[in-house]
Amino acid sequence: MAEILEKKLKDQDFSDTGALLQVKRLHVWFELRRFGFGHAGYVRAVDDVSFELKAGQAIAVVGESGCGKTSLMKTILGLNTPIKGDIIFDGMKLSELDRKGMMEYRSKIGFVQQDPYGALPPFMSIRSILDEPLIINGVKDPKERNERIRQVMEEVRLSPVDDFIEKFPHMLSGGQQQRVVIARAMILEPKLIVADEPVSMLDASVRVEILKLLENLQKSHNLAVIYITHDLSTVRYFSERIFVMYAGKVAEKAVVDEILNNPLHPYTEALLTATSEPDAANARIYKEVPPGEPPSLVNPPTGCNYHPRCPKIIEGLCDLEDPPEFEPVPNHLTLCWLHKDA
Repeated sequence: MAEILEKKLKDQDFSDTGALLQVKRLHVWFELRRFGFGHAGYVRAVDDVSFELKAGQAIAVVGESGCGKTSLMKTILGLNTPIKGDIIFDGMKLSELDRKGMMEYRSKIGFVQQDPYGALPPFMSIRSILDEPLIINGVKDPKERNERIRQVMEEVRLSPVDDFIEKFPHMLSGGQQQRVVIARAMILEPKLIVADEPVSMLDASVRVEILKLLENLQKSHNLAVIYITHDLSTVRYFSERIFVMYAGKVAEKAVVDEILNNPLHPYTEALLTATSEPDAANARIYKEVPPGEPPSLVNPPTGCNYHPRCPKIIEGLCDLEDPPEFEPVPNHLTLCWLHKDA
């Protein structure tokens, strides 16, 4: 496997740029075994992904199911071990951390789960749910813990606090439960929030509220945010940059308005085409999307991963050679042979 990876990797400078988070040529491959014994290949969930995130910045990682965005998120959280590449957070290289160092690292990252109904233990009160991370991380003073719990509940607008603090999750609405999940992510005053589809399980009427809440928390605490989603219609609320993932790779990355108004990769164009249309008149217009399904991450196609579905394929190039990263527009990068002459 190492030989395969070495052929894919090219020299790249990753000097210290003052970023809070640096993801460097990350490869997350899961080994498959036949009947638990013989080697049967690898699932290339994340395949050579690099980016940086500074304090106070927000990025959105978008793509359809199976593109690798959740595997990337879990690796950043320290739940997956990459086979190649590095993650450096606030000067700490994850691959070098021991158990104590990993605990310190995770205390600086808040995680907002997709499903609040499954994320909150039903047998614990809201006070206990928010108290637990403080106890685990050594905050021994009950008065200090109580003050922090009340403060964070006010921040996520679960107020009056006394009306909520002794309740159990089943006594709250979906939006209120998600506010508890966000409060738990904020309780240790993290530097980075990873939000995995934080509004996909909520009613449409409260989605914008939750996104605005995350935006306000980001600004007031100078938080870095990684927003994982498949819905391009929500990214403009607080994301500054979009990373479009397809089959384990970042197919395109740029600032939000640039990608939404000037997509360079055919896959990004397809995602935008599939985005729901708020204008009722335009919603009646039939929009054609590329046929087919994402490729197998065990046996990806030769060349560009998207070429079997691409309406703009260049025969003899896209189907044979893996595209490098092109920059046809300043700070707008894409893995697409259509821009080889840019």
